Amino acid sequence: MNHQKIFIIGLPRTGTTSICSKCIELGFRVAHTAYTQKTFEQAEVVADTPIFCDYQQLDEYYPNSKFIYLERDISLWLPSIKQLLQRMHHNITREDGGFNPYLKRCYQQIFAPFTLTNINDNSFLTSCYKKHKDNVIEYFITRKNDLLVLDISKNESLHQLQSFLQLDKTNGSFEKLNIGGKVTAWKDIKNTLKVESTHNGRISTLDYLNQIL
Repeated sequence: MNHQKIFIIGLPRTGTTSICSKCIELGFRVAHTAYTQKTFEQAEVVADTPIFCDYQQLDEYYPNSKFIYLERDISLWLPSIKQLLQRMHHNITREDGGFNPYLKRCYQQIFAPFTLTNINDNSFLTSCYKKHKDNVIEYFITRKNDLLVLDISKNESLHQLQSFLQLDKTNGSFEKLNIGGKVTAWKDIKNTLKVESTHNGRISTLDYLNQIL
């Protein structure tokens, strides 16, 4: 039986780590990236890869789930995503190893064609951001109750999240994590509600992908 999930479908560097951390505070079991079937079975909230790429397949496999699209001011997102993609380029494009195939596929698909020239081009990256957002909005155009568009930098964003998830409203805000190009904040979080993305570093077949791979 496929259980209802909460999927964070914003692109990298839009606040996925911050919202995952907040969801743990709210009492959810959370995975920031998911590369094993066990991860999907255990987590209630899942973000980043492969979620931002596969949300349509996940929607079919996990009916009645909720989706949160994270948006960010493009002028702030561009230098952040550019730095990340530059750092990841070699391991995404190499054929003799590097990152796992789920992660590679997602980045190569969203930022296609994934070349050094393109990932250093603000116009190209802006078009990728816009295309992804437009596709999300179009996909959920008749299901507005299933999608929350959220900018976690806004003062009202926490209350928007709590309302969307039908939780009691509390005061507070989203903690700013992974500032200045850092990407290790999730690893530093120690909590029993944190769900590991892999099994001892290994990935597994993901059931929802059987229909497309």
